[in-house]
Amino acid sequence: MFITFEGSDGSGKSTQAELLARSLRRAGLEVIETREPGGSPRAEAIRELLLSGKAAPFGAFAETMLFNAARADHLRATIRPALARSAIVICDRFADSTRAYQGVLGKIGDDLLAAAEAAVVGDTAPDLTIILDLPADVTVERLRARREAGGEMSDKFEEEALAHHEALRHAFLDIAARAPARCVVLSAQTSVEELAQAILRLVEERLGTDRGRSVPRPSRSSDARPRRRR
Repeated sequence: MFITFEGSDGSGKSTQAELLARSLRRAGLEVIETREPGGSPRAEAIRELLLSGKAAPFGAFAETMLFNAARADHLRATIRPALARSAIVICDRFADSTRAYQGVLGKIGDDLLAAAEAAVVGDTAPDLTIILDLPADVTVERLRARREAGGEMSDKFEEEALAHHEALRHAFLDIAARAPARCVVLSAQTSVEELAQAILRLVEERLGTDRGRSVPRPSRSSDARPRRRR
């Protein structure tokens, strides 16, 4: 099973992906945690270039091609081999983020994005995409608090204006509306524990018939510190 997490920065995607992976592993399942951009050595090198902002002067088209180049290697080196041996892959961001960031914010056309996605992703589309929804003003406040707390350095994706975060939110909601069988939208304004339980119930429903196993609930005492990822 291929599960992706999408949504605004600050919505808790990385924390929830980690909690889900932990619960599934306790049930005896092999789980691969990965992220985009990145997830393989070559893709991580492209990630560093993208998140540093050095690719920005070349425009949204160049960024789109770089994201897809990273994704192609990520799929080749990490995702497809894991799926081939029946592992569960949990990925923090995937192609939907390119549609939101480069498509909506970068004004790259749907035709180009669809063609690139067809060429790179092919039939390795996610089985389930969990979109963590957060109002734009809450996103901005969370990102500000993160920087003020002296955490990791912000990158260019965390320096956008409120209007950009609002546009991103609507982009992800539109993606969910267009693919209701694959995408599930959950509010990211609930507690970490409540959200983790809702996600686990959702995944249990998708896995239950095929796997026939009970997946342990996330521990309330789990040490789940968020790790910033795009």
